[in-house]
Amino acid sequence: MIEPIIQARDLGIFFPKGSKKKGRLKDLLVRRSKHDNTPGQDFWPLRHVNFDIFPGESVGIIGSNGTGKSTLLRLITGVLIPDEGYVRREGRVAPLIALSAGFSGDLTGRENVNLVGSMHGMSRKEIRDKFDDIVDFAELEDFIDTPVKHYSSGMKVRLGFALITQLPHPILLVDEALAVGDRAFKEKCRVVIQSLLDEGRTLVFVSHSPGDLRRYCKRGIYLSKGEVITDGTVDEALKSYDADTDAKQAEQKRKRARVAARNKAKAEAEAAQAAAAGVVDMKAG
Repeated sequence: MIEPIIQARDLGIFFPKGSKKKGRLKDLLVRRSKHDNTPGQDFWPLRHVNFDIFPGESVGIIGSNGTGKSTLLRLITGVLIPDEGYVRREGRVAPLIALSAGFSGDLTGRENVNLVGSMHGMSRKEIRDKFDDIVDFAELEDFIDTPVKHYSSGMKVRLGFALITQLPHPILLVDEALAVGDRAFKEKCRVVIQSLLDEGRTLVFVSHSPGDLRRYCKRGIYLSKGEVITDGTVDEALKSYDADTDAKQAEQKRKRARVAARNKAKAEAEAAQAAAAGVVDMKAG
């Protein structure tokens, strides 16, 4: 029997209202008790999430902004610690998430490749053997010995993508990595991701692009308000997402119509009152 490479059971995490970030170190040092999780005082980006992902699967995570997609990837990497349930994975992760976040601005591109590569478990020999491929893919031959603080955001992203995709780890997490860069670079990224899938890597892919989701993923998980609504084919997940989006837009349209009607009625009432007051003044005069 094949065991899941990623497994989530009753997974949940909360943020105190007014808090935008939740650090792993803080979570390890200061664990809040369950009776502190007072309803109405916390925001749960994810709650009661359950799924199994098996080796070699390509799964798209679908949902509107703020539904917990990126938070889920960070829970899988271990950057965030859940407050309820658990998420387990077998094997290391190659995270295409916030691609330039790990770079030190005062270090050169070369130094950052060595530093970040070692942080992800690459040996010095592996980094040395893959270094030319990383620089070539990032198209940074003329800038690799320049401090990263002088790079444009696009240059940083190219270097981050080139480095992370060289990791031999079995799990690939992608968070909107194809939404940045120019057209030629995006196509290079797409080719690399497809080649990694052809090697049998497991992909968890967050994107707002139906085309990219259909291109890479056979399975889709649709999240709404932090919970799994649909877990099926990518087309089924996209259909659920589109139906909910259409329903929300229709409700917003009805709300706008009600507000417009109230404003119109109010304006007409005020105009009638003003006209009546004018008539009274004329009679009094």
